Amino acid sequence: MRIVTWNLRFDSMPNNITVQQSLDSLQDSLLQPTFLALTTEQPWSTRRIQVAEKLLSSGISLASFQEALVRQVQDLAELFGPEWSWIGVGRDDGVAAGEFSPIFFKNTKVKLLSNDSFWLSNTPFEPSIFPGAGSIRICTAAHFSTISSTGEEKKFTLLNTHLDDQSDAQRRLGASMLLTRARFEAANTSNPVFITGDFNSAAMGSDSGAYNIITGVLPPVAINATFAAKYRVDDDQLPGFTMLDLRGQAPRRSVSTNFATFTGFTAPNDTGQWTRIDFIFGGSNGEWTAQGYNTGTSLSDTGLLASDHRPSFADIFI
Repeated sequence: MRIVTWNLRFDSMPNNITVQQSLDSLQDSLLQPTFLALTTEQPWSTRRIQVAEKLLSSGISLASFQEALVRQVQDLAELFGPEWSWIGVGRDDGVAAGEFSPIFFKNTKVKLLSNDSFWLSNTPFEPSIFPGAGSIRICTAAHFSTISSTGEEKKFTLLNTHLDDQSDAQRRLGASMLLTRARFEAANTSNPVFITGDFNSAAMGSDSGAYNIITGVLPPVAINATFAAKYRVDDDQLPGFTMLDLRGQAPRRSVSTNFATFTGFTAPNDTGQWTRIDFIFGGSNGEWTAQGYNTGTSLSDTGLLASDHRPSFADIFI
């Protein structure tokens, strides 16, 4: 199955343009566009068509998004069509307010078994913000099973999140909570566990704390006691459990040259902000194989950037 994670960039320029109006305004597909005519961030009403186009043509079974406001979730649901379903809640109120970290899934490829959400804070079972963080942060958790023509079903867990852009302490807490939940799922289901998301934490450098915690280089930090108790596993269950960066697990010949996942809304030759902060991880308990990893592009011939992040795809066999 192919999984993608993509920070969509929130709808920073809201308007009342409908999806159908955006479709109706598309240029004739046989006409040559003006190349690289657009040079700045465009409204979501312009960007959304390109998001759907890139993903629906890529053969994905699951799509994890970040920064999606409710309008963006609804627009993608309309563009993806009835073959797709989605889960997630707004982080501000647990319903529809604020950004979502939704998971879209193709109904003919996977079946949803259960799902829940928790907040990456000191009070994880209610909408809440970690002290010093720039925003409320949430994780969408789901149990799925694959659907195949042979009737064989393989179950797995997927966690999708977006760590804070301002607080390293929140990112470290979030990574520690994610690792705790992932180990619990791996130990109690004996099935594959995957984590997708924008970590705002590169693999190296001063902001690498969250990445190093989730991958086992650094020890987890203390987390909410109730959360820790709920997702506790015995010491002899999967000792040394970590999450593995799928870019490093796939065969090298099947890994894209594109590396950076955040580019900003900059000119193609302006790489000053480029970095890799969006990831797909697999649990070290195994039961999966990474067959390929690809960082796509958000840029079109017209210069339109579908987001300030690029989509990251992983081909996984379970």
